[in-house]
Formats: sequence, structure tokens, C-alpha cells
Amino acid sequence: MPGISLEGDADGAAHLEPTVYGKQFTGQYEHRTVGGDVGHNLPQEAPRAFADAVLEV
Repeated sequence: MPGISLEGDADGAAHLEPTVYGKQFTGQYEHRTVGGDVGHNLPQEAPRAFADAVLEV
């Protein structure tokens, strides 16, 4: 099963590097950083980027 992680460029939460998360998946994995002063709530703050990621995976 493919997986994707999304992160807003203005999230502010402490997190590991995306490559660390990739090791948690056995299938295809992709990480995207969404720009435009996007915080922690991507579905609300960047609905288009969120929907695109869901549809592409």
C-alpha cells in the first residue's frame, strides 16, 4: 500500500526528517512539504494540496 506524509512549511511542530518516516512503510512512500505559510491543519489550510495528495496516492 503506498503512503504519503504531508507537512506545512509553517507547521512549527517538532518532527523527524521525512526519510525516517519513510522507513515505516513497506510500499511506495512520498513526503511533501506544502508551502504558502501552511500550518498543522492541512485539510483546512491547504485543501487543494491535501486532496491532490490523497487522489495521487
